[in-house]
Amino acid sequence: MATAFTILEESRAVEVQAEVAGDRIRLAPEALHEALGWQLRPEGLCRGEICVPVRDRSKLVVDDAIDLSDFAEALGRPLAVDTAEGAAVIGTAAADRAAQLASLEAPDFTLPDLEGKLHSLSDHRGKKVLLIAYASW
Repeated sequence: MATAFTILEESRAVEVQAEVAGDRIRLAPEALHEALGWQLRPEGLCRGEICVPVRDRSKLVVDDAIDLSDFAEALGRPLAVDTAEGAAVIGTAAADRAAQLASLEAPDFTLPDLEGKLHSLSDHRGKKVLLIAYASW
């Protein structure tokens, strides 16, 4: 039975209909394409002009559904799943993280200050910035 499931990828959240069985999440190929832009083609998993070969299609596609864990593995991206909360996060591939670190440029983000005014890191490019973070958990 399909249920609403939230997938977080590249700082955006998308809701899809998925079949959840234990810790496995399976999506219809159309849902994967609509939500994340990836399509299963003869040459592999493709998004736009980029295609990633899939060696074992029978593992990725079972009963006309794509397993989210096998999808993330095929792309070389980490996956964290919380089926109780109906959410999964697809992380950035290690090669992409390494390239970002090698560039020595911090990714841009925007956060509010205590008065609610928004501040973006890109507003301070070329200047030294001290970031202090706190989490209550």
